[in-house]
Amino acid sequence: LPMAFKDVNARRHTGLQQLSALASTGRTFLGPMKSHKFIVDEITNQSTLICSAVRLIESLDLTSAVGQLLNETIQAQNKEFKTGMSTLLFLVGSWSNAVVECLQQNVPVPAIVCVMSEGLNSCCERVQCLEMPIHDVKKDLCPSRVGPKASESKTGPVGYSGLTNPWNLPCFQRDISAAEEVIPVNSCSRPGDDCSFNKFLVSPLAGFGSVASVVKAVGDRSSSVLSGSDGTAPSCSTRKLTHSRHFSTLGKSHFSSQQGNFQGYLSGPSADLCGCCGLGHLAMALSHGNQTSVKLLQSIAALQQERAECGGSSQINIAEIVTCCVLGLPEGYSCVSPGFVTLVSPEQATVIKHFADKALRVVLMDGDLTERYRHLGFNRPCNVRTVLEHPNPQGSSTGDVWLSRMLDILMSFGVNLVLVKGNVCKDFMERCVASRILVIGCVARDVLCAFGAGTGARAVTYLSQLNASCVGNGARAELWEAGDGRAVDLGELVPARISAGRLALLTAVLTTALPCKAQLLEDQFWTLLYRLHHALKDGKVFPGGGAVELLCLSHIQALVEQPGRSGRDEAVTELPSPWLAEYKSIVLQALASGWKQYLSVVLCNTAKASSELEAGASVDHHLQKAAACGSPSVYILEEFRRGGVFRGGSDPFPNQVTDLKVCDNVAAKTEAWRRALDLVLLVLQTDAEIITGPRRNQILNSPVSSEFMFL
Repeated sequence: LPMAFKDVNARRHTGLQQLSALASTGRTFLGPMKSHKFIVDEITNQSTLICSAVRLIESLDLTSAVGQLLNETIQAQNKEFKTGMSTLLFLVGSWSNAVVECLQQNVPVPAIVCVMSEGLNSCCERVQCLEMPIHDVKKDLCPSRVGPKASESKTGPVGYSGLTNPWNLPCFQRDISAAEEVIPVNSCSRPGDDCSFNKFLVSPLAGFGSVASVVKAVGDRSSSVLSGSDGTAPSCSTRKLTHSRHFSTLGKSHFSSQQGNFQGYLSGPSADLCGCCGLGHLAMALSHGNQTSVKLLQSIAALQQERAECGGSSQINIAEIVTCCVLGLPEGYSCVSPGFVTLVSPEQATVIKHFADKALRVVLMDGDLTERYRHLGFNRPCNVRTVLEHPNPQGSSTGDVWLSRMLDILMSFGVNLVLVKGNVCKDFMERCVASRILVIGCVARDVLCAFGAGTGARAVTYLSQLNASCVGNGARAELWEAGDGRAVDLGELVPARISAGRLALLTAVLTTALPCKAQLLEDQFWTLLYRLHHALKDGKVFPGGGAVELLCLSHIQALVEQPGRSGRDEAVTELPSPWLAEYKSIVLQALASGWKQYLSVVLCNTAKASSELEAGASVDHHLQKAAACGSPSVYILEEFRRGGVFRGGSDPFPNQVTDLKVCDNVAAKTEAWRRALDLVLLVLQTDAEIITGPRRNQILNSPVSSEFMFL
């Protein structure tokens, strides 16, 4: 077999250079004010707008082995957390460059692998002292729960000793005078909180009255989704995040809901940000500036909580949430609609109009609705070629026979609506439209499960399996209408809403006038939803704005300068193998350079520094102050309480309030670090790239043929 062999483990390690080059494309995705990118398809000349590492990697032509490894790593992070991919991508590039510098200083590969791995593990243990329990965070984020007690605190002299537990402080307020500040020490541990999420959502609502009064009547354009009995919670702040995206929705009109027959909720500018007992504020802290999605999540929380009051779980259930992008409307029309909103063809929309208020009989299909579809695991007999499955002496095609037979089955059970998980035969769809049967394909499994629970329908794999007990009842279909009551007719596709009496499904309807922005809005919504989901699942969050990375830098500095000390409080431990001592300082500084560059780029992207040099100087300044105070974690928490570790600098939005805190997910952040370093060290330890197949001949005739040895 012809092969080409390439040595990649030279000092300039081409694999790490490829990683660095690929990762450099995502530098502008860091921070709350991300720069968007257009991806243009040269074949179709269509473009799409992206603002995430996942969409970027999907759009690149990753034919190299390194590129495929990078893609797999990012996809794994996305599958598990739906957040942290931009951090992962950036650190892959930064640590690749750092490792290359170590190789150029003749540091052995085993030393790099060992010291970097142990250094990261040590940092992950050290930053645990910054974890903030959700139960405390959701109280501190809401100004109505703090304030008066701040001045009543019995404090000693301002300093770093003999002080109280920092988690009892209103540590998210900035309007506290210096004389009243309490500076915490020994904050590296916090007893576990057994507060359930039911308490997190429900118990504080007593102050707001019943849930029925929280979700206001439809049609009241002045009402917000989450409010007190007088329309707003007077003690809650209604300040907004300023880190709006490139296409900001600030100042755009909003609407509250539809005419009498309710179809959507949306929180307007006056929405109670304390909604659902701090959930709104927690969502804002995790949103990193995505205000539209925060409002949608507030609406979802209110609707799911309303149903929970009638019995059931009060947790935010992601399985009951879907999205639908509607093009042609301003973004201010985005809302949350009970039921299943999807796009249908104009012909299907005509069928829906004929349904009016009719109760529909529903069939659920767990597979494709095509003649040749066979379920997973179905095996045809070996060495047998099927010529004709259904002999037809009348001479009509087998396709016509199948179409007629399937349509007869639906009509015999009086079916009006068919929801199909997979694809639907186009000819069968046309026949169903002619018979006034609505068939919708590519429906998510969670949607099918929700309709099964709401209508009593049971999913079948083939229509031939259908019987009376599998058919559900009570579904209704109508055309989705915008907030001002007008029906939305977009020509090619029309939004429709399918509901049922006990259907627990909610649809986040995302509207935009720019087709290229639809995927971006959907990604942003799901990212925030999963950030909130993982925060509630973990029961804790990190302070954001670079606080965690700064503590990592401080900790590595301590490892380098004080290698002899040990103990978990100071987290300065001896790394194994004494022979590594010679290279320990070099490798740890290389590890630290990744986080320092990360902070520098974030500061530049948020306009808090005019250059990476200035940003680096700011990071060094904070490191010196953290070391001088004796406890870096206390210094960082105090700076976070004051408004952020890296507050100040030039403000890109001078007319807006910028003091709302930012939080990060714990597991997603640390796992992004681990995955990034694992990928870099994996590529570092490869010593050859062997190419087989036709590409060998292309390489043989290329200018880089001298780099290969042909076998």
